[in-house]
Formats: sequence, structure tokens, C-alpha cells
Amino acid sequence: MGDSFAARCGTMNAVIPFDTKERAMKAVYASTVNHDDPLAALAVGEQPEPQARPFWSTVSVRAVTVNHHDVWSLQGVGLAAEQTPMILGTDAVGVLDEDIPGKHGLKAGSEVVLYTFVGTDGAGVAPGERRTILSEKYPGTMAEKTSVPSANVFAKPASLTTAEAAALGTSWLTAYSLLFDAAGIKPGDSVLIQGAGGGVSTAAIQLAHAAGLEVFVTSRDADKRSKALKLGANAALEIGARLPRKVDAVIESVGAATWSHSMKSVRPGGTIAICGATTGDQPGAELTRLFFQDIRVQGCTMGSREDFARLLRFVEHANLHPAIDSVVSGLDAAPEAFARMIAGDMFGKIVIEL
Repeated sequence: MGDSFAARCGTMNAVIPFDTKERAMKAVYASTVNHDDPLAALAVGEQPEPQARPFWSTVSVRAVTVNHHDVWSLQGVGLAAEQTPMILGTDAVGVLDEDIPGKHGLKAGSEVVLYTFVGTDGAGVAPGERRTILSEKYPGTMAEKTSVPSANVFAKPASLTTAEAAALGTSWLTAYSLLFDAAGIKPGDSVLIQGAGGGVSTAAIQLAHAAGLEVFVTSRDADKRSKALKLGANAALEIGARLPRKVDAVIESVGAATWSHSMKSVRPGGTIAICGATTGDQPGAELTRLFFQDIRVQGCTMGSREDFARLLRFVEHANLHPAIDSVVSGLDAAPEAFARMIAGDMFGKIVIEL
């Protein structure tokens, strides 16, 4: 497999020229885009360190996780070739480099987690700047150092390991927003989570169980169904299997492969909350069922800064620990982590520790 990595990741350890006045750091980045072979666009090498800017803070990164967004960026979804090289990464845990004036308790050396949406309320950006996530317009988090608006820096929950905390910024925030904002479900309600195994679905299982929901999950893999039950699911079924009863809401991130099952499984007046389509985004709409049964479909992209603050409190108070599939050591191991994500053979988050 080593030969195939060398061939597919020919730009690994490449050095991209930049202004010699800028200090260099190691980073994982998209050197170009390649829809058919995203690993061929992946590079590990030197990139410039973040430059100081008003109302932004720099963090020395300790761990990041790999997300579908990173793979999509390599494929050119939301990232054009002319925007490369672009440092990847949409979440991180690290150590704050300098004090944040006025932010209580966050001093240089504090362990922190990052909210990586920029432009949501104007903090640290130009007026009217559209919402974007790090690694689209601004460099991402897969580097020795990263920078975000100071308002987006939060204390790391003390109950979590570094690897666990790295999972919160993207997958766990998305799962939290899907459940409690997009789907609007409450304790005592029931939910179907499609495709147990990924970062969002495992987070949704844990959060839903902790919130007192009845949780159904699906997976083609018997081992993943077994692990989902250990995380707190009440029942784990084959994809497409009929549920014992219809649910109040469905958490959908799979797309075409599960859409029809989601439509058939939600009760009249219920909600399908969707955050992605890893098996394709061209499902049969089933519009007749949609309007006859008053089904609501609600999209969700991560969540607000306020949601992130609530998520951190929830995780700590409920003593939740994100499911970790595997941990690789060092940025040079990024191609291994990305290949595992692309293969889809994981349960929980894939972490890169620095």
C-alpha cells in the first residue's frame, strides 16, 4: 500500500513558495483539486504561519480530525484550483498563544477548542462578509498553528482528552444542531439516525441518548450496529429495515441510499434534518408523500457559535466522550487518515495528533 500512497500523493512533502519574510510551518493542504482522485491533490509540507490581525487569535494546534468537508475540498467542492494551496481542516484543539483581552479565563497557554465558522456575526471580519468555514477562504486547522476570530475560541472541556475534544468543532456541533435546532426534537421523542459509523451519526447517537430520546440507527455493517447499541441506541437495524413504529425525526447524512427509507420512517408532521449526502444528492423526492403527510425537510450546516457553547456545556455536564475510530501521529500521517475516511470503514472520528 505504501507504493500506491507514493504514487497517489505525489505532492506530499512538497514545498510551496511563499514570501521569505513569513515564518514557515508544517501543514496539510490541497495543492490543487482532483475530483476523481482526491488523494492526488493532498500535500504535506511548508506553508506560512498565520499573520497577526486585529480581533483574531493564534492557536498552536495539538489535534485535528478528518471530515468529509476536507475530502470535498480536495475534489473541488467549494474550493477552486486557483484558491490552492489551501490548508485543510475544519476543527482543532490546541493551546492559545496569547491572552484574549476581555475573554474571561482564556490566557496564553490555555487549552482551547475552536468554532471555525467565520462571518456568521461579523466577529473579526469585514462588514457583510458571507459565512464561510476555515479552509474555504481562510486557511484551515491542519497545521502547527491556526488562527480564528477571538470570539470563536472556547476553553476545552476538562473532562475530555485532546483527541476527544478535537471531534467537537465539526461533527459534534453538526449533530447537536441537527437534533435540537433543525429537527427540534425534545426528551421523550424518537429519532432515526441513518448510517451509524460516521462522526456525525455517532455523535448524534450519544447526544440523543443523553437527552432522553428513543434512538434507532441503521447500518449495513453488523459490527457497527453492535457498537451503536453500546453508544446508547435502543435498536440498530439494517439499512432499509422497517422500524417498529414511525419516528418523530430522522437525522439524514447518507443521501440517495437512505432517502426513501427516511421518508417512509418519519411520522406525519415529523421532520427530516439533513446535513450531507455521502452517497449522492439525487434521491427520489417522493413529493406526494412529503406534502400529504406534512413532512418537513430542514437542512443544516454545522451550527451557531451559541450552539457550540451549549454543546460544550452539555458534553461536560453529561460526561460524554466522542467515539474515536483511530488516532494517527503527526501531520505526515495525514494521507493514511484521509484514505481511511474515503474508504468509509470507520466508526467515530479519525484524529491526527501533532
